[in-house]
Amino acid sequence: MLLPTIIDRVADNGYCIVDNFLPKQQSQALYDYSQQLPAQYWNMAGIGRQQSQTINTMVRNDRIYWLTPDQPEHADYLAIMEELRVEFNRSLFMGLFDYECHLAHYPNGAFYKKHLDAFKGRSNRVLTTVFYLNPEWREEDGGQLVIYGAKGEVLETVLPQQGRLVVFLSDRFVHEVLPSKRDRFSVTGWFRINASVSGIIDPPR
Repeated sequence: MLLPTIIDRVADNGYCIVDNFLPKQQSQALYDYSQQLPAQYWNMAGIGRQQSQTINTMVRNDRIYWLTPDQPEHADYLAIMEELRVEFNRSLFMGLFDYECHLAHYPNGAFYKKHLDAFKGRSNRVLTTVFYLNPEWREEDGGQLVIYGAKGEVLETVLPQQGRLVVFLSDRFVHEVLPSKRDRFSVTGWFRINASVSGIIDPPR
């Protein structure tokens, strides 16, 4: 079972990379769904949150489409991530409240420069997940995820191969996506704690 392996590796290292997280047919179904989404469903990804969010194509130029539990095509993946959320809380007492995620499309030439997904004490995003959808991805296709250590050293250069899942602490690891040489699809998400005031999730998506 992969879930305990993920928990153990995150507990030990702050991140983990696992292959074949989902059966091939499920990964392929998500890939096919991503490819078939009409162009108008995709939005340019922003930088920042809420009122401070902006579009900056010098930093990132991928496109996103949020997954929701009321869509049957999204339900299986979200259910599996719910299992992972429960396991993290049971094993590590992380207090994860919910999970949000979107499909990410990096067209030819798209990238995302070095960044953190959360800053200590300023976001309720605790764990980042990236699940890759493209079959038969090669090194020359680009689009690798680079994860950096505390001194700026490269810890991992992750090829976005179908079925591979990456999980890491959102406020600890600077990372970037290198320019892609072909259309690249993934599911990017965040497990969050409830930093709400009067029942309003802070920050909302």
